[in-house]
Amino acid sequence: MLCDSPVASHKKRTNLSIDSQLLHEAKLLGINVSQSAEAGLAQAVKLQKQQRWLQENSEAIESSNDFVAQHGLPLAKYRHF
Repeated sequence: MLCDSPVASHKKRTNLSIDSQLLHEAKLLGINVSQSAEAGLAQAVKLQKQQRWLQENSEAIESSNDFVAQHGLPLAKYRHF
């Protein structure tokens, strides 16, 4: 039975293959497997997006770092710390 709440409407049923011993232990410990899987997947997506962004912007980052190495920080004379 599906819930009519806004959160449930964005959920999608899926099948996962999970190590049976790990699943058994999680159930014994009262761990919500769906929430844990979703949290782990969200973290993996976040890390992958960060890695891709760094890769896609590596030239600009390197260029900026080279500029600072050669010329110092822009507006450094206005820093009071």
